[in-house]
Amino acid sequence: MLVRRRLLAVAAALIAAVPTSLAAASPAPAVGPTLLPVTVTNNTGRAGAVHLYVIGVQLSSGRLGYVNQAGTFVPWSGGQIPPSPAPDVSIPGPATGASATIRFPRGFSGRVYFSLGEKLKFFLTPTGLVQPAPWAAGDPNRDILFDWSEFTYNDAGLWLNSSQVDMFAVPHAVTVTGANGVTKRTGDVVSGGRNAIISGIRSQAGWANTIHTRGDGTVLRVLAPGKAAGAGLFSPTYLDPYIASAWSAYAARTLTVVPFGDRPDIRYYGRTSGTVMTFTNGAGQVVASFNRPSSASVWGCDGDLPAPNDQVVGPISRTLCAALNRGTLGTVHTQPSTNAAEFYRNSPTNHYARIIHANMRDGKAYAFAFDDVGAFESLVHDGDPRSAGLILSQF
Repeated sequence: MLVRRRLLAVAAALIAAVPTSLAAASPAPAVGPTLLPVTVTNNTGRAGAVHLYVIGVQLSSGRLGYVNQAGTFVPWSGGQIPPSPAPDVSIPGPATGASATIRFPRGFSGRVYFSLGEKLKFFLTPTGLVQPAPWAAGDPNRDILFDWSEFTYNDAGLWLNSSQVDMFAVPHAVTVTGANGVTKRTGDVVSGGRNAIISGIRSQAGWANTIHTRGDGTVLRVLAPGKAAGAGLFSPTYLDPYIASAWSAYAARTLTVVPFGDRPDIRYYGRTSGTVMTFTNGAGQVVASFNRPSSASVWGCDGDLPAPNDQVVGPISRTLCAALNRGTLGTVHTQPSTNAAEFYRNSPTNHYARIIHANMRDGKAYAFAFDDVGAFESLVHDGDPRSAGLILSQF
C-alpha cells in the first residue's frame, strides 16, 4: 500500500487535485498489453452526447498530457499565466445503450473524465493543467454534469477506481478482466441509488447546501464535506465536537494501531496529553505525534494528519483519519476497525460517506481519501490485465 502511495504522491504533485484514492505499484516485469482496451458503456438512459477525456502523467518522464482515442500519449504545451484554454482533447463517448472503446497506454496514471451533454473546460499554465473544480467560485464547469474515475496502468498491472473523494455526481462501476478471464467489478449503486444518496444527504440537518442543482432542475452533484466547507456551503467546524471527544478518550487509556493487515505484530500505542497524541513502538520509543485535528484535516486526511510515504507516521496517520471519518476513534480502541457495523454511529458523523456506502451494492466506495483502510474502497486491480471497463449507471 505505501509503495503504491509513493507513485500516487509523484502523480499528485504533477497533476493538481488528483486525490489519494489513486493507486500504483512498484515496477515489475511488464504484463498486459501495451495499450489496454477500456470499454465505456452508457447505461444512464439520458439523451445527449457523452464526452470522454484521458488526462494524467506519463510515469517514465513525469510529463503531463492526455491520451487520444488510439491510446497515444500527447504532452501538453503552450500554457500561460493567467491559464489559457487547453485544446479540445475530448473523445466521442457512447450514446445511451451503447459502448465505446478507449485505450490506456502502459506507464500512465491519471483520470478518465466523462461529461454529459457539454464538453469540459480545461486550462493550461506553463507547468501544469487546471482541472475542473466545480466547488471553486467561478469554475466554468460548475453547471456541467460530469464525473471521473482514476487509474494507474504500469508494469505491475492496472488499478482503477471510481471516486467520491471530492464529489458524487455520475454513478459508475469499474471493471478489470485478467489473463485468466476473471472479471472484477465494483462501484455499482443499488437500484435508485443516486436519488437515494441525494435525498438522504439533503435530509441531514446542515447538509442541504452541499447539493448543487442546475437552473433546469438537474441535480449535478453532492460535494464532499471538505469541498463544501471550503466553499462556504457547510460548517467548517462540523466534526469538531466528535474529534475532541475521541481525542480526549486516550488521555486515560491507550489506543493501539495495527496499520498493516499482513503484519499484525507491528503495533503502535497512542496516548493523549492535552491536545497532542503521541505514539510509541513496542520498545517504548516515541515514533510519532499528532495535534488534535480540525474538521478540515479529517475531511482531507491532511493538515494535522500528515501522511508521509514512510513505514511509520504515514500508516498511523491514515489509520487515524479513517477512524475519525468512520466515527470509530474513541470507542474502538484497536484500529483500524474493519467491522462496518461499527461505522458512522457517532454524532455528529460523516453522513456523506455513510449514505454513499449504504447505497453501493457491495458497500464499497471512495468517500474520503483513506477509505481504502480495511479495503472498503471501490477499486479493482489485476496484475496481468487484458481489458477494463467503465459502466455509467442508470439515473
